[in-house]
This record gives sequence, structure tokens and C-alpha cells, in this order.
Amino acid sequence: MQGQQTAVLRDLGDVCVRADEPAGRCPRCQGPMHVRKTREHRGVTLAHGPFRVRETERVCARGCTEPGVGDDGRRALIRRPAQIARTLLPRCRVGYDVLAKVGLERFIHHRQREEIRAELVSRWGVDISTGEVSALAAWFCVYLKALHLAHATLLRKALASDGGWPMLVDSTCEDGRGTLLTILAGWRHWVLAAWKIPTENAKAVLPRLTESAKLFGPPCAVMHDYGRAVIEASRDFIASLDEPIPNLGCHMHFVADVGKDLLRKSHEALRELFRRFEVVADLRSLVRDLGRQLGPEIDVARGQVTSWLESEKHPFRLPEGEAGVAAVRALAQWALDWVADGHDHGFPFDRPWLDLYTRCLKTCRMTEACLSRPHDDSRAYQAAHRLFAIVVTVRSEVPFGKHAAILTGRAKLLDDLRAVLRLDAHPHGRNTARPWTLTARQAACEISDIEAGLEQFTESLRAQRPARGPGEDKRAAIDLILSHLDRHRDSLFGHVIALPRSAGGGVRVVERTNVPLERTFDVLKHGERRRSGRKNIAQDLEVYPPDAMLALNLLHQDYLDIVCNGDLEGLPAAFAALDAHHRNLALPARLAEANELPDTVTRSMTTFDRRIVRTEAMNDRVSAAARSRSLRLA
Repeated sequence: MQGQQTAVLRDLGDVCVRADEPAGRCPRCQGPMHVRKTREHRGVTLAHGPFRVRETERVCARGCTEPGVGDDGRRALIRRPAQIARTLLPRCRVGYDVLAKVGLERFIHHRQREEIRAELVSRWGVDISTGEVSALAAWFCVYLKALHLAHATLLRKALASDGGWPMLVDSTCEDGRGTLLTILAGWRHWVLAAWKIPTENAKAVLPRLTESAKLFGPPCAVMHDYGRAVIEASRDFIASLDEPIPNLGCHMHFVADVGKDLLRKSHEALRELFRRFEVVADLRSLVRDLGRQLGPEIDVARGQVTSWLESEKHPFRLPEGEAGVAAVRALAQWALDWVADGHDHGFPFDRPWLDLYTRCLKTCRMTEACLSRPHDDSRAYQAAHRLFAIVVTVRSEVPFGKHAAILTGRAKLLDDLRAVLRLDAHPHGRNTARPWTLTARQAACEISDIEAGLEQFTESLRAQRPARGPGEDKRAAIDLILSHLDRHRDSLFGHVIALPRSAGGGVRVVERTNVPLERTFDVLKHGERRRSGRKNIAQDLEVYPPDAMLALNLLHQDYLDIVCNGDLEGLPAAFAALDAHHRNLALPARLAEANELPDTVTRSMTTFDRRIVRTEAMNDRVSAAARSRSLRLA
């Protein structure tokens, strides 16, 4: 081990000499440098594991100084071994490579700190506590933001070489907590900035848009959803620019807003009907009871059901024995599996309660067909009767059919609008994104075709609109769609951007949806759920550092080429360069007092407020006042 330590000292540039021996030359006066201090401390890196290192500081013999924080604003010119500065954080035993590793594992792979610590120990012999892992993860965000800002000029040039950049703006939260505002460069899909804001309001959003434009240049377009605050902030931001740019709305959000207004009332009414008549609860109870009847023979019964389904003989006649019971159980399970009819896009694109209604009707008809056939097994016959009694409620109760008919008619209008805007559910398979393989000219032609198609669709709606008579619901639905189109038509088109000659000329098309940013949020939330093991991650988002969103840029090669020489292996060296001239304090300590100004709090109850109002002192104060008031009244 001693030999390994000696080698490590040599690798780290051990320059320890006798105190009276001059070494090197002053970079300012070229005079001799004398040893000022020699110290030995411990360090740990991925490259070397744990080690001890001797560090020698030298000072100019002639007294050269440099700007500092002394009484006269100057300090002695001190030099330390460069290799140590490139390896260990200032006043810290941890190396930059450990810092980078912890940050990448935490914010790219979303691993728990115990997992990170275990890998560091088993693979590299780096034994740090879980508390140090958490601290290093927080420091990683500080260094990553500083690295991002240090290369803002180069990033700005790269974006300008594309002919500008579309600004995609959106925010995410969980149960109204931890609102995370993010700005994405549309064509390169770089996260340019992220902030925590109290709520999504224009006064909080507008300064962030302006700040991003100052750092990375004015965008060539703004893409946002149809939240009132973001629309207002985008409008004011564009008005502040020297040249106007398109203010675009996400087509997917537009259709979603129309769909929610169209379908929500009847969809919720249908849900309440299913809950009031306990259809789902009764189906699940039936499945459980039949499963208990089958007992350990359920695997054999499943095989018999499979054979029955594959047989074309007597398709509506239940099999005999336990196979018949298993077949009824399978029918009830089929009705309960209504989620399979959706496309994983959520309401209003998926209408789960309408899908359940449809499945219940089909199950009812299938059960009727089975009961109408002669059958000798009373167990299967009784199970089928019980299933029929559950699902026939959906057919016999008038409100079910009424709301389902309204939903079906309105959903057809929404699907037509979605088809006109070419927002197909899954044209290339479920959970598969549409590949964007069109050239700029082809994409521009597609935008033109969509605009013309929307005009035709609008005229067809006006032609279909019943002026009078029994079509009251259809008339209201068409009026609602037309009002949305009239209000937001200006933001639906304008995606074709003419490129300047410096960017090669021609045109380029802004994406029609905010999907790239939405996918970024999905990746974040999925990773945080994986890390925490919780479905509700409201608390996790509240404490999630917004600068960690910049870590997603490290997955893009063009970003790596700019900030760390094209490879994640260069990230520790890039972090070390930030501390090259500040070896007395690490970057987080230097920035501790440079916090951003707080926003005006618009939430009724934040985490910090909750800590105050839930204290015993607050409870005691209010209780004492209540008691004194009651005493006076008495």
C-alpha cells in the first residue's frame, strides 16, 4: 500500500522540497519562489481511490501580489501544484471525478444515494457517507449551472448558427407543489434554463424569458401551452423584442383544451353513474369469488379457457365444469380491462369510462348469448347469471346511454379535429413516437396543408351546425369548437421560419407541439418515482434542484462538444477549470451569498409557511387568544 501511495504522490505532482530551497520562477517578475507552506492531507478519487498527498504552496520571494481581499485589496502571489488543483475540490478530500459520478448517477440515472454509495465502494474503493453523496449531488448542480453559464457565449453561437432557436416554455408540478419552469431550445432540445417558481403566473414567468434571451440570444419563435399566465408572459416578452416573432401555441394542448371542454361534463357524469351503481366493485368481487371457487385448479382452468377461445365450435356455449366457471371469470376480467382500449394519452384523447361502458354492453350481449344456449353445469350457469345481473344495469339504466351517446357524438368531433391537425394517436405502434423524417420543405408543405385542412374543417362545422330543432347538444359542441378556433387561430400557425444568410438561408420549421419538453418532464418524473419508490412525488419535486434539469443536456453530443470536449470523461476537468483561480473556496461556497431574489409568493400554502403555522408556538398563541376571548364573553 505504501508503494501505491508513493506512486499516487508522484502522479499528483508531489513537489515537496526543503523550506530553504527556492523552486520555480514567479510568473510576474520571474524571480525565485520560496516555499510558504507544506501540508499533507487525504484525498479520494475514482482514478486513485483513497490516498494521502503532500501539497506545497510557494510565494514570490520579491513580494509580488495580486488582487485579493486583504486590507489593501491585494494578497500575496501564491502558487500551488497544478495537478492537485485539477484533481481535488478546494478544501475538500473528494475529487472532481467523484463529484461528476455522483451527479450523473443521481440526476441522469435517478439512483438512490445508498445505491450510489455502494457502487463507489465496491468498484472504486471510494468510501463516503450517504450524507456526502447528498451534498455532492447538490454541489454537482451548482457546478453544472456555472459550467453552463461559462459557455453561454459558445452555446449562443451554436444556436445562432441554426438560424436562431425556438423557445419552448412549460412548467410542471405534482399536486400543485414544486412548480418547475423550464425553457428548451426547440431544434437542439437543450435545456437552457430552469427555475422554481411559486405558481405559474405571468409575473414569475416573464423575467425568466427575458433572462434567457439575454444569455442565449432572442429566439425566433415562442412555443407554449394554453395556460393563461404563459400566454400573457409570452405576449409581453415578444412585445419587448426589437423584431416581432411568432407566438405559437402547442397543437396538442389546443386539442386537449377543446376536448376537456367538450367531454368533461358527460365523462364525469358517466363515472359517477358507474360509482353509484357499483358496477366495477361488483365485477371485481365476482372475479375474486370465482377465483376462490377454482382454487388451485385455476391454471388448468385457464388452459381450458384458452382452448375454448381457440375453438370455432359452439362459440357462444360455455364449456363444462370448472372451465365454464373460468370462462365467466375471464369475461368479467375482459370487461374490467377497459384501459386496454386507450392509447396512453390520457383524457380527453382516452375516454376510459366510455370504454368501460362499451365493454359492459358487449359483455352483457355475450352473457345473454351464453345463457340462451343449453347448459348442464349449474355452477357456470349461476356465475353467468351473476355476471349478467351486474352488466345489464349499464344497458337498462337510461342515464348510462344518454351520457354515452353525448360522449360518442362529441368524441367524433374531437377526433375529426385531431385528424385535421395530424395528431394521430399512435400511427407507428403503441408507445412509439412519430419519426420526424421530413425535410424542411416537406415540413413547410405539411404545415400549409394542415392550415388549409383546418379552414375546410371550420367551414364544414358551420355547415353541419343545426340552426334549430333537436340537435341542441351538437349545436353547443360545434359552437364550442368554433369559439376555440376563433380565439386561438393566430397562435396555431406561423411555424415556418426563414433562415438568415449566415445560417445558409432557406426555411426551417418549428415543431407544432410542446412534446419534447413534455417528454423531458416525463423522464424526470418517471426517474424520481423510480428513485423514491413513491407514486406521488410532490415532496420530491419541491426539493428537486431546478439546475439539475441541465444534466439532461449531457445526453446530447453537440452539447458535450461545447462544454466538455465532446465526452463525459472531460466533465471533471471542466469542473476543475471553474475553481482554477479560486483554490481557497469551492464554487458552492463562493456563490452562497449570490442567491437570486425571491419571487412574490402567490401560493396560499408553501412548505416554508407550513413549517411556521404548524409550530407549537403558533397553536399555543391562537389557542390562548381563543381562551381569553371566551373568558371575556363569559
